[in-house]
Amino acid sequence: MCQHPIPCPPAEAIDREAARIIATFREQGWSLLCNGVIVFEDTGELLPDGTMIEPHRGPAVHCLAA
Repeated sequence: MCQHPIPCPPAEAIDREAARIIATFREQGWSLLCNGVIVFEDTGELLPDGTMIEPHRGPAVHCLAA
């Protein structure tokens, strides 16, 4: 799917979020990556095959300082 000179990671790769954004809808809270993955602002994802990835944010920075 990716047509970049250096191909972006495929949707099945662990680093799939590193693919380039081809469309973004900030008012709706999601972006489409060139590998077909939809990423949501809460860090959830929807893969091209319909698989849903739960939000996976780390702890807040102020929680790490304790």
